[in-house]
Order: sequence, then structure tokens, then C-alpha cells
Amino acid sequence: MRIGNPLPVALRRRPAARTWIWLTVAVAAVVGALFYVDGHRVSAAPHAGDAKCDEVVSRLPDGIPGASRDWALGDGVASWGGQKAVFRCGAEELQPNVNLCVTAEGVDWVLDEQRLKRDGVSVLRTYGRSPAVEFTYRGPREDVGGILTELNPAVRWLPQERKCIGLDDADVL
Repeated sequence: MRIGNPLPVALRRRPAARTWIWLTVAVAAVVGALFYVDGHRVSAAPHAGDAKCDEVVSRLPDGIPGASRDWALGDGVASWGGQKAVFRCGAEELQPNVNLCVTAEGVDWVLDEQRLKRDGVSVLRTYGRSPAVEFTYRGPREDVGGILTELNPAVRWLPQERKCIGLDDADVL
């Protein structure tokens, strides 16, 4: 006596071409979604876990001049315009330095002049506030002032412990 295949005939056949097409489409969709999500990942600053960073990010505007806010993955981060502008809360606090300091509506921002010269990217970090905030902008330098004005209400409530001073304000030995 011969024992046959217990599966119904419909289940014994090889997968049809239609099944392979749907399987290929499903795999492509999953891979595409993973790339999409990864494209929105922004690396967090070292101290992004500070509770104040959640408050800062929640106060950020939906848009800055010339760009709307992106969906961004990461703690204490935000971005606009396809990551043309990136905001990171919890950056390392700056020590006194000689880089250009811009005070916009009461918030001191220090420009990373070396990065600007090397890469043409404006990277500014708050000075004298904890946690510190870093803002990176890949666009015309002329736009930075207007953008900082939009970001300042979210940052200004952080207590200011130190201020930028000019050469005229420094003690001369």
C-alpha cells in the first residue's frame, strides 16, 4: 500500500508567478520603509537625555524661514527642510573661547568658525546655558540670523549662567 501526500492538491503546487511578484513587492516595501526611517534619524547630542531637552524640543517652531519641520528620529533633536537645518539639545557646553559670538534676542550663540571654513556649514552652539544646544545649517549664511530668531523662544527659557563678552569687556592685565 502506497501512502500519498496528505496535503490537498491546491497546496501541493509550486507557488504561482503572482505569489512571487507579491512577495517581491512586500520585501521591497519593507526595505524602502527601513531606508525611509533611517533617513530621518538624527544623531543625538551626548546629554540629550536631560529632561529640559524634551521641553526645548516641544517648544520649537513647525517652520523656519524657507523650510518646514521634518519628522526626525532621535532624543532631543529636530530638523527642517530635509535635514538642511538640524537642532540638537544636550550638546557639550562650550568653554570660554575666541570664536565669533552672536547674541540674538538675549541668547548667545557661538559659531564654529573652523567648520564654516572647512565645510561651508554653519554650526552654532549656545553659550552659558545648560543643557547646551547645537544648531547646524547647510544653507546661505545670511539666513542664519532669521532662523536663530525663530529658535530662540524655545531656548531662551533655559537659565543663562554665563554670557559672551567682547574684547572691550575683558579684563586687561
